[in-house]
Amino acid sequence: MKAALIGVGQAGGKVTEALLAEDRRAGYDSIRSAFAINTAETDLEGLEIDTMLIGQDRVKGHGVGADNELGAEVMQNDIREVMGGLDGVVDPHTEAIFVIAGLGGGTGSGGAPVLVKELKRVYDVPVYALGILPGRDEGGIYQANAGRSLKTLVREADSTLLVDNDAWRQTGQSVTEAYDAINERMARRIGILLAAGEGIEGVGESVVDSSEVINTLKSGNMSALGFATAEAAPDAGENINVVTSTTRKALLSGMSVPETTEAGAALVIAAGESDRIPRKGVEKARSWVEEETRSMQVRGGDFPIDSDNVAVLVLLSGIARSERIQQFMERAKAASEEVEREQVTEDFQNEELDGLF
Repeated sequence: MKAALIGVGQAGGKVTEALLAEDRRAGYDSIRSAFAINTAETDLEGLEIDTMLIGQDRVKGHGVGADNELGAEVMQNDIREVMGGLDGVVDPHTEAIFVIAGLGGGTGSGGAPVLVKELKRVYDVPVYALGILPGRDEGGIYQANAGRSLKTLVREADSTLLVDNDAWRQTGQSVTEAYDAINERMARRIGILLAAGEGIEGVGESVVDSSEVINTLKSGNMSALGFATAEAAPDAGENINVVTSTTRKALLSGMSVPETTEAGAALVIAAGESDRIPRKGVEKARSWVEEETRSMQVRGGDFPIDSDNVAVLVLLSGIARSERIQQFMERAKAASEEVEREQVTEDFQNEELDGLF
């Protein structure tokens, strides 16, 4: 899939850069362009991709903090300049646009939905969001922001691919270490998803192409990725159980949104050397995912790459009934109510209150 990536906010910019680096490292060349937008000048300085600073008249390059309403307002006010800056980022060969953002902060949380809406108005290709949900310990304002942002993104984007920060964070990791590890894992998984159908090495028996990715994502407004890998024997016939067991691991313990097994549609991609991928194993894996997800729309195929291992990527679309997402939305609602109560208290402590009449 030929994709254009646009990162919004601090997390969005870093993830966008990580995705481009993985795409170039692996030789996929499926990402045609990458761009980052932010209200904080310092967050753009370290990035090695094209960038744009917005909101200078409002926040003077210092960011919007955790105020996602201000983030949305700034993006709306500067949307003409932003779309002008994206000239050439989306070209006639682009098959899909991905807007990438952390949903807990201010710029990405507020600005991404505004940008998605405008991109859909202008371009006749799918516009997807890659949204990163904050961890449980990241503070109430971040939970509240993410809940509001997610509801808006789901309404505007063709599909919102979700990553739960708690899914891959390990005990004892610092915040920086955790985010770097999460970005690396995201890059590897999404790299394979975007590269599907690009024909990197050899010709498989049933190669997945970009239309199958697009048709799977079309089936639901929220989606998630699962991934697992295992050593493979040189003979494909010996790898039937390897593919099926790796598929089980990808779905049951490797999802970007844990506890997500029910879906409207799914796509199973087995990546590895063509001679090591058994067609029977892919079919058995596809049938098992069909049973587990209770979906009649499960596609499957292989993605030939130069590797001694077999990796399995499972894309689930239509995951709104995921227990993990339901728990997150309940947490976000409670956090939003708490934030509102705190703001009311602060207002009544303010001696500059306007009169009631």
